[in-house]
Amino acid sequence: MEADQIPVLVLFGPTASGKTGILLELFNLLNELRAEVVSADSMQVYRGMNIGTAKPSAQQREKLPHHLIDIRDPSEQFNAGDFVRLASDACRQIASRGKMPVVSGGTGFYLKNFIMGLSEAPPSDKTIREQLKLELEQKGGDALMQELTLCDPVSAQRIHVNDKYRMLRALEVYRTCGRPLSSFEANSCNAKSACGNFRFIVIGLSRPRDELYSRINMRCAQMFHEGLAAEVRSLFESGYTPDDPGLRAIGYREFFIENIEDTGTEKKWRLSHDTDGVQALIAQNSRRYAKRQITFFAGIPDVKWIECGNNEAKTAELIKLEINNYNLRKNDD
Repeated sequence: MEADQIPVLVLFGPTASGKTGILLELFNLLNELRAEVVSADSMQVYRGMNIGTAKPSAQQREKLPHHLIDIRDPSEQFNAGDFVRLASDACRQIASRGKMPVVSGGTGFYLKNFIMGLSEAPPSDKTIREQLKLELEQKGGDALMQELTLCDPVSAQRIHVNDKYRMLRALEVYRTCGRPLSSFEANSCNAKSACGNFRFIVIGLSRPRDELYSRINMRCAQMFHEGLAAEVRSLFESGYTPDDPGLRAIGYREFFIENIEDTGTEKKWRLSHDTDGVQALIAQNSRRYAKRQITFFAGIPDVKWIECGNNEAKTAELIKLEINNYNLRKNDD
């Protein structure tokens, strides 16, 4: 195909919907079609965060290569612009090897920007960002969230008060240009048209809410069985805390307890020893996150929704039919 006609399968679903297992089944079925996956997970980019982010195992990645995993330290920022740039490069490289690029994950903001184009919001202003960080330290997150609610209520509704990076970014945009971040629409490009040299086959995985929540609870329990607490302890001993972007993730932040020293100025962290309580909190936060994901996914255009069952092979068969139908439609064109 020409460079502007690279087909890209975009497969997404909420946390614990079964994306990795279904992809492995899918490309076992499609022996004639080789593929490589570009991870659209904002936390799988971080090194040392394996269990809590449900990274594909080494064996799974050997069967189906993955990109944009383990490319940042937990102390480094990674945003939608980074993702779109790196994912686009990876898809072109995968296609040049005669394989099918598959962009898969659950970070809806990354996926939407990849499909529809990046927002035209102004770039970061270092002076304003440093001023906001100082205000955050002096006033606290609740005060800045109140300001964001007044100037950009749409963004305030989407952003949790503990998500300091996104909250400061939204305030930074408003202070930079006087417009709310939510007023900047993504570049117009729908999933049926060529966009960024790609043509998208967009498939969303859905499950009944009760079933999804049950899977989340089971996954959380399995993570603790696999040693999540030890993984967090190792990261903490390496000097990482929730002040770092990586450890703000669900599955990590819940382990930390903040101490305020007598001076009231220096923050210190310690790990909770209440394993059962941490596990319950992670499961609760994961269920809430899944609910937000489902709401956000509804804004992605031209999605073919497939309801998953307990049989991953059967779900993979349905996706295979969509890919085959897409190929037939392109041949007809």
